[in-house]
Amino acid sequence: MSAAAVATGVALETSPAAAQDTHRPSGPGRPATKQQPDAELRALLRDIDRRRIEATVRKLVSFGTRHTLSTQDDPARGIGAARDWIFAEMKRYAAASGGRMTVELQSYIQQPASRIPTPTRITNVVATLRGSTSPDRVYVVSGHYDSRVTDVMNATADSPGANDDASGVAVAMELARVMAFRRPAATIVFAAVAGEEQGLYGARHMAAQYKAATADVQAMFTNDIVGSSTADDGTRDPRTVRLFAEGVPTAETPAEANVRRSVGGENDSPARQLARFAQSVADNDATGMNIRIIYRRDRYLRGGDHIGFLEQGYPAARFTEPNENFDHQHQDVRVEDGKQYGDLPEFCDFAYITRVASVNAATLWSLAQAPGTPKGAQIRTDQLTNDTDLVWTRGSEPDLAGYEVMWRETTSPDWTHVIPVGDVTEVRIDLSKDNVFFGVRAVDREGHRSPVAFPVPD
Repeated sequence: MSAAAVATGVALETSPAAAQDTHRPSGPGRPATKQQPDAELRALLRDIDRRRIEATVRKLVSFGTRHTLSTQDDPARGIGAARDWIFAEMKRYAAASGGRMTVELQSYIQQPASRIPTPTRITNVVATLRGSTSPDRVYVVSGHYDSRVTDVMNATADSPGANDDASGVAVAMELARVMAFRRPAATIVFAAVAGEEQGLYGARHMAAQYKAATADVQAMFTNDIVGSSTADDGTRDPRTVRLFAEGVPTAETPAEANVRRSVGGENDSPARQLARFAQSVADNDATGMNIRIIYRRDRYLRGGDHIGFLEQGYPAARFTEPNENFDHQHQDVRVEDGKQYGDLPEFCDFAYITRVASVNAATLWSLAQAPGTPKGAQIRTDQLTNDTDLVWTRGSEPDLAGYEVMWRETTSPDWTHVIPVGDVTEVRIDLSKDNVFFGVRAVDREGHRSPVAFPVPD
């Protein structure tokens, strides 16, 4: 193989002699383990403030309704008042960034469509923290600040939306606050979007804007209904958050999807690699949480703002609580038979939201500090051999140290073995491509690792 490495289960030489070495390894590498949070990440997690998260949720509820069709020019009530408050808060956070964080109102007029009876201004509040060394690589976290009651077209009734989705907005805003004065290597975007309840309009617009600008969005997470772990039957699971991740990518063409299916890659979409990465860096003692990956795009009859990004071909996934309480979600505010109904702050668990924020922080910070997901990963299939030849494109990060090949049995849900291969872009593994799945990830000099790229057939 020209310019290729031959995997031995240890870091490889990259000289021409090593590239031509015909030796075959006797072992398949070492067991894959979770990435432990470093001191910098642990300090960041300690800065996340439960009291600020609660204050954000209660402030958003105080606007009465945040329905997308509600008033936009009342200073105290409606979605316009909520928008202006979020914008002012984000600007205040940005003041601590030394100019590295910018905040914008991303607005457009949505023409009449499903659940939009008249032309309506929809505005996303977007705070962008520019990366210090890889600013063109982008990671997005969001919550939606619009709310609704049972009648999705009722724009005047009180609609607190504490859990759905002031909780998710509070997560995104708190992360903006604690990261504003830090220096991530890549760019992180913190967004509060509107129009979700009417049809994911704000997030779809945001994703389309990134696509039109050919932005390299390598991950997007929406936090939607992350306010409580208690179900309507009283079931509690306060240490678990669900992460929904689709299989065959939404944006793949039928031909691309058929190629993926032909090699058994239905479980290896970019979204699922993203979910595995989150579980690797944020399911630990530092966050106090378990991440339960759900192999679906979203729940039955439901949809979240990650879908707009999936439609544009970006890796995206949805964080949501483990047990939804349908007695409160979207319900009109009322007391009936001595029971209180409505999406009220009293039914939120603010310690739980804080832990969800920690999961998001650990995931986003680890993504931003690590090298980007390898691009152009391919598996060569032009010869009948019992070896596996992998190729990929070298990243441009200044602190890139090299790459690792991951593999697992085809029946395993996660990567089980890792083989360091050094700073190369081509490698031969003494393991049959017919029998296992392979992936490639990048690693920097500090040991930060990227999500895994699943190689497609050459």
